[in-house]
Amino acid sequence: MDDIRNLMGKPLLLFLGIIIFCYSSFSQISADQHWTDSVFNSLTDDQRIAQLMILRVSEKTANGVLYYEQQVGEAVKKYNIGAVLLFQGGPVRQARTVNYLQGLAQTPLMVCIDAEWGLGMRFDSIIPLNHQLMLGAVQDASIVYRYGQLVGRQLKRAGIQVNYAPVVDINNNPDNPVINDRSFGENKYKVALYGVQYMKGLQDVGVLATAKHFPGHGDVAVDSHVDLPVIHKSMEQLDSLELYPFKEMFKEGVGSVMIAHLYIPAIDSAPNRATSISRNNVTALLRDKLGYQGLSFTDALDMQGVAKFFPGGEIAVQSLIAGNDMLCLPHDVSETILKVKQAISGGMLRWEDIYSKCRKVLAVKFKYGIAGVKPVDTTNITNDLNKDVNGMKRLVAENAITLLSRQDNHFYPLPANKKNNDPAIAYVAMGISSDNAFAKRMRKDYKADVFYFNYKQDSASMLSTLELIRKRYNSIVVGVHNYARFPANNFGISRAAISLVQQLQQDAACIVFVFGNPYATRYFCGSKNLVACYEDDEITQDAAIDFLEGRITSKGKLPVTVCDQFRFGSGIISGRSLPTADPPDVGFDAVKLNLVDSIIADAIEKKAMPGAVVLVAKGGKIAYQKAFGHFDYDSAEHVTTETIYDLASVTKICATTLAVMKLVDEKKIDLKKKLGEYLPRLRNTDKAGLLIENILLHQAGLAAWIPFYKETIDISGMPVPSLYSSFRKDSFSIRVAENLFLRTAWRDTMYQRMVKSMLGPEDKYVYSDNDFIFLGQIVEAVSGLSLDEYVRQNFYEPMGLSSIGFRPRERFTLDRIAPTESEKQFRLQHLRGDVHDPGAAMFGGVAGHAGLFGNAFDLAAILEMLLEGGKFKGRRYLEEGTIDLFTAYNSSISRRGLGFDKPEKDHATSLDPYPSKSASPLTFGHTGFTGTCVWVDPKYSLIYIFLSNRVNPDGENDKLLRMGVRGKIQEAVYNAIL
Repeated sequence: MDDIRNLMGKPLLLFLGIIIFCYSSFSQISADQHWTDSVFNSLTDDQRIAQLMILRVSEKTANGVLYYEQQVGEAVKKYNIGAVLLFQGGPVRQARTVNYLQGLAQTPLMVCIDAEWGLGMRFDSIIPLNHQLMLGAVQDASIVYRYGQLVGRQLKRAGIQVNYAPVVDINNNPDNPVINDRSFGENKYKVALYGVQYMKGLQDVGVLATAKHFPGHGDVAVDSHVDLPVIHKSMEQLDSLELYPFKEMFKEGVGSVMIAHLYIPAIDSAPNRATSISRNNVTALLRDKLGYQGLSFTDALDMQGVAKFFPGGEIAVQSLIAGNDMLCLPHDVSETILKVKQAISGGMLRWEDIYSKCRKVLAVKFKYGIAGVKPVDTTNITNDLNKDVNGMKRLVAENAITLLSRQDNHFYPLPANKKNNDPAIAYVAMGISSDNAFAKRMRKDYKADVFYFNYKQDSASMLSTLELIRKRYNSIVVGVHNYARFPANNFGISRAAISLVQQLQQDAACIVFVFGNPYATRYFCGSKNLVACYEDDEITQDAAIDFLEGRITSKGKLPVTVCDQFRFGSGIISGRSLPTADPPDVGFDAVKLNLVDSIIADAIEKKAMPGAVVLVAKGGKIAYQKAFGHFDYDSAEHVTTETIYDLASVTKICATTLAVMKLVDEKKIDLKKKLGEYLPRLRNTDKAGLLIENILLHQAGLAAWIPFYKETIDISGMPVPSLYSSFRKDSFSIRVAENLFLRTAWRDTMYQRMVKSMLGPEDKYVYSDNDFIFLGQIVEAVSGLSLDEYVRQNFYEPMGLSSIGFRPRERFTLDRIAPTESEKQFRLQHLRGDVHDPGAAMFGGVAGHAGLFGNAFDLAAILEMLLEGGKFKGRRYLEEGTIDLFTAYNSSISRRGLGFDKPEKDHATSLDPYPSKSASPLTFGHTGFTGTCVWVDPKYSLIYIFLSNRVNPDGENDKLLRMGVRGKIQEAVYNAIL
């Protein structure tokens, strides 16, 4: 291997790259600074104070929505306040109010809103989106990102630049009266991940996100709107739990944070000193210790949790002394300005503090387009704001509905379209008195009889009907509806209603659907068949009926613990891609097949890998599927069949080659054409004439790999500071590992290194990562989509695959992802959820040669699709002839197919047959460096998948290879065929 510093011999290139990047960024930086300076210099000191204030525009009262546009308009004209906050009202009236106020403003107003579940949370006529706790039941965090984008588009259409969302409080108190279903759940990793994805969705469409409520509002029993909640936890406890999501949000570039009104003695023990007005919290903890320098908002200063202790303008002064930037709903503008100036005269504040905060506010206004804000167009605004909302709600419902218990095969599915002689079905609707969407579907699809019970009926009246139902009906479906969002008084569910549901299950087949806050399922944990649905709107009810009928499968898991039986993560995933079968039923000797267990046990004992998953399918059915060992040798985290692994080079066939095959089918790629015809920037280089066919065969002459990272580390092995940042920002957007973000422009530098790399002869086989990096670029150039998005849209999503994809940290919590190497050079950390391959990491986790993660279930589905000639569950994804072409031997100088690996042509007589002695010549697949392999043998209709993290913790551990573990298992599978 070349010396680690060889590539450092080009310091001039490195220097010029940095200079070019800095020059390209200069115009934007100077425009930002010029506008900020110009506006700042035009303001009086009073106006600079007023720029830190946010006033309420409207609120809901007993007599309807009350608007304060005239009062706020006077404050805009007289004081030049900085921002306004929208609450309730109609979309047209809100837009006109925003336009009116912006028209009065000397300095454009920052328009804010608290729209955690979209504008429907505040605006009438707008459909509300799902609460965050329902999102927490979804297992794919990319849906949360798309949710955030939709909310962001709504806000931009309404002329709003700031959303006080997402909530990243960990709801670890089920009786929390103020957060509860506004949280993503009780697991810090899920709250952090989903908070980051919601934030990215907002900010990627140009809306400022706000992480709230710092330092964590989830473990309280008092509503801070009415009193000051107290949290008795040590700093160690806070740091390990409550602060974790905020730290992750800060690292990923959230633009603002909201400070909670909490009393936490471990942070500040001064009497009644809320965290929102505590310098220990805002400056010492948030700014100094955690290093967050973004914009900070106070929570509303009119909330009684803090206002009753510091009335009038004093609360605003205390907030600024604490270190906050913006004052949300101060008592009175004039009084606040006076109090702030008095504090400056008294030495408690400095004008420099006010100036710095004012400049920060102005810089945010420029960044989020407020400097050039235009009037909101009210034409068709209501329809525009409702666009795509129902589609998103349906997507969330289908992915959130959670099957908690299944003890009766009578259901799943319960066939619809009941014939006259079918057993009678009853729908018992708790909490309603007329048909809702679920009841209507029960009548229509099942010809069910419907019974209503409200929460005011006494036990006697319920019991009289109970006996009738139990005697007459063989199938009973129960829906628990219309209960409160928060836990006071059993969510408003009467004890009589709870008792009725419990008794209904004793004698008949019964299934219970709970529509609303999942904590309420605590009253029904004894149900034989129980489904958590999270919300009670028509779309969720419709999705629940589809689940009952078997039209959709259960995909959700509980985001919180509801009882001892159903804890966080509970949920039965139904409708797997491939069915299971007993080994003999598909032609296996079960005893011989179980020899796989002993091979794995021996490998783990000898530390060839800490754990593994093996899946064997035959004839389209899974005959063997087991998980072994742990994530680490000394870890308590067990591997499960759901564990997601870094698939390494399996990426080449399960992502890039799939994409190329699809584009060949569509005649958008011709294997006989040349690289330069698809990548115009290569046309004047020696790479232009390389045949696509030869690139797929690894015989185009490209170098095996380029150690891109070596050029970005210094002589001591540390990342060069000018090329890396410890947190994400515009110019450092490429995540390569935890707390390590590569300069965005360096991606072009890597492409240039590939273009200028040495080219070898075309008649020689050289297994090359560069081949597939170029192929990935072709997919993107031809399709107009990134590689990850192309395979997601064309394969993974329509096939119903949930785990497989790139950048798993953006979709799953870390406890589902197996760690890989403790990297001793370049990233210098234990990698988990970041791609092991350093080159793929430097391309942002998506590259043609590596970056794909997934579990055995999803891999089996892809391989089955290939085995079945391109069809899966009745839908065609690839042409059979294309699969036959790509998976055949296509080279006279190697064993390769087009993209696919194959057995050595003489493997049956070899002393070390690859991949195993009994694999037929029809076999195709691939192996991965991290300890993975996938193989398909059409002769036997056989699929074999082996997943491990053999590189953990040491990538130089080659025992898995030397012991031939993967091949031994594969041969054992063949030997078990009857």
